[in-house]
Amino acid sequence: MQFVSDSELQTEEYGRMLGLSVKCGDIICLDGNLGAGKTHFTKGIAKALGIGDVITSPTFTIVNEYRSGSILLLHFDLYRLETFDDLENIGFDEYLDQDAISVIEWSNNIPDIHAIYSSRIIRVNILRCDDISPTRRIINIDGVDL
Repeated sequence: MQFVSDSELQTEEYGRMLGLSVKCGDIICLDGNLGAGKTHFTKGIAKALGIGDVITSPTFTIVNEYRSGSILLLHFDLYRLETFDDLENIGFDEYLDQDAISVIEWSNNIPDIHAIYSSRIIRVNILRCDDISPTRRIINIDGVDL
């Protein structure tokens, strides 16, 4: 599916729509260049899950955990990582063994994720359209019907 967003709020809304369709065990691989809106999209997912915390990019911490009742959202940012070994060193498998919904920003930095966890992955790619508008984004979602 492809969507066009003309604002951060609209990008967040598309994330919310996806958040209404996910279940524990799903891995949302969220890719796009710097400033594309990956964290805004994640904010929408969190809203749909009933998470009221402020969602921030875990660029330096690698992973943030958010909870609403029994729902756990794991928010990864792999921008600073280079290999699957780097992921294993932070206990990635243990995180994914939890009954959680995982959002992974910059998943393309570690292609092994897509091969190893392919049956659980929902792919989201956000493309900036700076040549048309500084706020326009094309959002492609594969692996789930909204």
